[in-house]
Amino acid sequence: MEIRVVATRPFTDQKPGTSGLRKQVSHFRKPHYLENFVQSIFISQQGLRGGEMILGGDGRFFNREAVQVILRMAIANEIRKVTVGLGGILSTPAASHLIRTRGAAGGIVLSASHNPGGPTGDFGIKFNVANGGPAPESVTGAIHAASLELDHYRIARAPHVDIDHVGRQHVGEMEVEVVDPVHDYADLMESLFDFPAMRALLQSKSFSMRFDAMHAVTGPYAQAILEQRLGAPAGTVMRKEPLADFGGRHPDPNLTHARELGELMYGRDAPDFGAASDGDGDRNMILGSGFFVSPSDSLAVMAANAHLIPAYQAGLKGVARSMPTSQAVDAVAEALGIPCYETPTGWKFFGNLLDDGRITLCGEESFGTSSDHVREKDGLWAVLFWLNLIAARGQSVATIVREHWQRFGRHYYTRHDYEEIETDRAEELMTRLRAALSEMPGRSFGSLRVRAADDFSYRDPVDDSVSTGQGLRMLFEDGARIVFRLSGTGTLGATLRVYLERHETRPDQLDEDSQAALAPLIEIAESVADIRNLTGKEAPDVIT
Repeated sequence: MEIRVVATRPFTDQKPGTSGLRKQVSHFRKPHYLENFVQSIFISQQGLRGGEMILGGDGRFFNREAVQVILRMAIANEIRKVTVGLGGILSTPAASHLIRTRGAAGGIVLSASHNPGGPTGDFGIKFNVANGGPAPESVTGAIHAASLELDHYRIARAPHVDIDHVGRQHVGEMEVEVVDPVHDYADLMESLFDFPAMRALLQSKSFSMRFDAMHAVTGPYAQAILEQRLGAPAGTVMRKEPLADFGGRHPDPNLTHARELGELMYGRDAPDFGAASDGDGDRNMILGSGFFVSPSDSLAVMAANAHLIPAYQAGLKGVARSMPTSQAVDAVAEALGIPCYETPTGWKFFGNLLDDGRITLCGEESFGTSSDHVREKDGLWAVLFWLNLIAARGQSVATIVREHWQRFGRHYYTRHDYEEIETDRAEELMTRLRAALSEMPGRSFGSLRVRAADDFSYRDPVDDSVSTGQGLRMLFEDGARIVFRLSGTGTLGATLRVYLERHETRPDQLDEDSQAALAPLIEIAESVADIRNLTGKEAPDVIT
C-alpha cells in the first residue's frame, strides 16, 4: 500500500485545551489542519506504534470524514490495530472503557462535547492515554510541541474503510475491528448497579421518568439500557436519534438547552425523575418532579449514599472535586472520614488520583460526575446511580436532597457564564483582577469580609507536578467564595465563568432560591470585576 509523505507547515493554534483541541468545523476542514494535529499525536506518542488504538466520536458533523482520515494516517504510522465504534460512534466514557479493557495504547476521541454541531458548528479531537483518561498536561504539551515543528505528515492511499458493519478487516498491514459501541458499556453498567431493583422501579405504575438524549450520542446507550435491559416504557428516551447537528441545538444538559425536559419536569403531572446527557455522553443533569439537582449537590448526595450501590458498598477510598465546584462534597468526606482532593478544572487531573487508588468518586460543577470504573466523566452512569439510589431509598429526588441538606447544610451555589466576549476584553478583566488580589484580604463588602484571595495553583500529590493560573479566588471569613475563570472549551471569543457559593446550616433557610440567596455575592462579583463595563454585557448569557 502506498504511503504518502505530505509536506506541510505548522499551525500556531493547535494547543489542546482542558478537553483537547476544539475549533469550528470550517477550521478543521482547512487543508492539512486535521492531518497536522493527528500526525502530532502519532509523532509524540510513540507507544501507539505497533499497538492498538481506540477511535470514535459523538457523531457530530465531520465525524465520519475525520475517522477515515485518521484510519489512513494510522496505517501510515504503523499502528497495528484500530478498534472503531460502529458508524464511527463511541461515547467518551465508552471509549475510556474500551481503552482499559482492551489494554490499548490510547485512543482518539472526536467530540466537542456540549458545543453545537453541524456545518457551522464545532468539532473537537482529543487523545486519551492508556489508562483511558484524557491526556495529562505533559502529553498535551508534547503534542503541541510536535505540532509547532511539523513539516510533513504520513497518510496511506487506502480505499474507504467500511465502518458500518461489525467485524474485523485488514487494510494493508493494519487490522480494523468495528465494534458495537453500546454492548460492552451496558455490560459494565449492569455489573455496577442493582438492575433487578431498578427494573422493578421502572416497570412500576407508580414511577415514571424521562431521559433527554438531546439528539446526541447517548440515545442508543439509553435505549439499550433503560428501555431494553431495564424495561422502561417505550418513549422514556426523548430525542433519541443521534444527529450530526444535534437537531440544531446545543447538546448541553442544562435547563436552557434541555428546555423540553425542564418544562415537562416542572409541569402538571411531571414524571418522578428526569435526566439528560450531552453531545459525547460525559455530562449529566438530574431532575426530580419540580426539582433541579445542582451538579455539586449531586456529587455530594452520591458520596453520602454510595454504600447503597452494589459497586460501592465496601466504602469510598476518597473523593475529589474541581476547585470551582462547591464544597458540598467536602462536608460529606469529613463526616465519612475520607480524604477530599481539590483539583484544577479538567477531568485529566482526577486520573492520577484514581490510578493511585486515592479516590473512588469525583466530579465537577459543569455537570460531570464519575467513579473509578472509567477515567472519564460519565453521564449515563450518574443517571443510573440516581435510579439505583431512588430504588434503594424509596424516596423522591427532592426528599433525598432535602434530607441531605438537613444533615450537612446547603451549599448555595451558582455559575454565571458570559459568553463570546472579545478575547482582549476578557484578558484585561482577568489581568485587573489578578493585580488587585494582594489588596483583597481584610477588605469588607457589607457584612462580608475577605479572608484570602489568590490565583489557584495545584501540586499533584501523586507525581508532584504543578499547575498554575487555574482561577482567581475571593475567600470570605464566613466560608463564602467567588471564583473567576476563563473557560477553555469555547471556540468563539472567550467565556468568563463566575462561580458563587455560600454555606447555610439554619434548618429554616434551606429552601431559598439560589440566585436570591447569593444576591450579595453576585453584586460583589459584578462590582469587583467591573463585568458590565469590560464585557459589554448587562447580564450572564447562561446561569446554572
